[in-house]
Amino acid sequence: MPRFRPPAAGAALVIALTLSGCTVGPDYKAPEPAMPPGWEELSSGVIQQPTDLSRWWTLLGDPTLDQLVNEAIRDNLTLREAVARLDESRARYRVARSALFPQLDTVSSITGNLASENGPGFSGDTTDVPDGVDIPVATPKVYGEYTVGLAASWELDVFGRVRRSVESATALTEASEDDLRDVLVIVCADVAQTYVTIRTIQQRLAVARENLGSQEEIFRLTQTRFELGVASGLDVAQATQVLATTRTLVPPLELALTIELNRLGVLLGEQPGALRDRLANSAPVPHPQEPFAVGLPVNLLRQRPDIRRAERQLAAATARIGVAVGDLYPRFSLLGTFALDSTQVANLFEGKSGTFGVGPQMIWNVFDAGRLRAQLNAEEAVTAQALARYERQLLIALQEVENALAAYGQTREERGAVTDAVHASSEALDLSILLYKDGLVDFQNVLDAQRTLLDLEERLAITNGNVVRSVVQLYLALGGGWDPTAPPEVPQRVAATTEVTADDEDTVAP
Repeated sequence: MPRFRPPAAGAALVIALTLSGCTVGPDYKAPEPAMPPGWEELSSGVIQQPTDLSRWWTLLGDPTLDQLVNEAIRDNLTLREAVARLDESRARYRVARSALFPQLDTVSSITGNLASENGPGFSGDTTDVPDGVDIPVATPKVYGEYTVGLAASWELDVFGRVRRSVESATALTEASEDDLRDVLVIVCADVAQTYVTIRTIQQRLAVARENLGSQEEIFRLTQTRFELGVASGLDVAQATQVLATTRTLVPPLELALTIELNRLGVLLGEQPGALRDRLANSAPVPHPQEPFAVGLPVNLLRQRPDIRRAERQLAAATARIGVAVGDLYPRFSLLGTFALDSTQVANLFEGKSGTFGVGPQMIWNVFDAGRLRAQLNAEEAVTAQALARYERQLLIALQEVENALAAYGQTREERGAVTDAVHASSEALDLSILLYKDGLVDFQNVLDAQRTLLDLEERLAITNGNVVRSVVQLYLALGGGWDPTAPPEVPQRVAATTEVTADDEDTVAP
């Protein structure tokens, strides 16, 4: 019986490991897009210089908002979902990485066999065999076979197919980290936007109620003058109409306030209505201290998580081209088995029951009707899509920042003009009331002044909110809400719902 010669397998291993430095497919190079030197829509109150955007909401100077954002970061359910997606991506990375190492399995079996009388190994009837004749013992027609042992396999990544797969999984894990950051950015902006909307509605309610008080006084004045015979019934009817019309403004605003409070509660992981008592007292709309900084356009490449995610997805798609190219080449593996095999349980664990096999294996596709080439073409097309998506996302980011800057500048100018108009309208109303009391003007002047002042005060409250919302939208467009120099941080309560460990994070390439 020929004996196994390990040097042959060792030579194959040496040759395979020597070739394993070859990695097929394109090497990824991050795109270097041309960025504008500065922003086109800068206005007074905004400066273009480096700034820390990690906690931009604190620039609004509202402690209540600071607390609400921190609670949302800790308890928001969309963030929890993003953390779970990151866990999934890290686990899939470990799955891909495991292919670089040998695989070892235990094998065991119990089988019943029926031997063919015409097949090899069956010696027939032995009852008349002469003494001294050495022949094999007859194989029984039915016998059992018991096996227990180990089976090992190791794919030698000669052409880098597995390494490209790990490279793709690494990039996808990093894309999931940026996905978590993107959700964090959006959640912080949503909380701030909703909070500003709540304070804006409260200011509009205050305007409506203040005007109701003023109009009630004018109504009483008109009623008194009518009773004295110096005013007509038309004046009373018109005063009643204005008062009733202003009252109709309150219920829709209260409904809108309830809706926004419920929305904010859900953003904080609370049941609808949980924040009603907490935010019941009206407060001014927060405003940023001017001037505030927005950084340079080139900072979007590292600050916007969606751009970073698109770049990592491009890297993953490029690596998958290498996987597809690797499928065109032969695969080399080392296979080995060691087992105990016997037809009798009693002697299964004896030394003579041992058996083993070891040697290299090569698999190379010869014909597949163009399947592998088509798969390669598909991966190249996916990579082209990823590149176009990355470039489009960058243009969208620039557009969003410019739009937010323009909105801030325009609403800021509008606020100044409306503020001046409110002051003038208030003086006009006071003067018209004095002249009406003296009988120098009719009541229509008072009504017109009332309507104008109410409209302008309502518009001022809305404009104040729009100014701050444009600031929130600007920081959202800039990708503010996290620190690009720090690793992805998950709040403690959110992290407690997952199984992320420090060891898992260490396995992912930075």
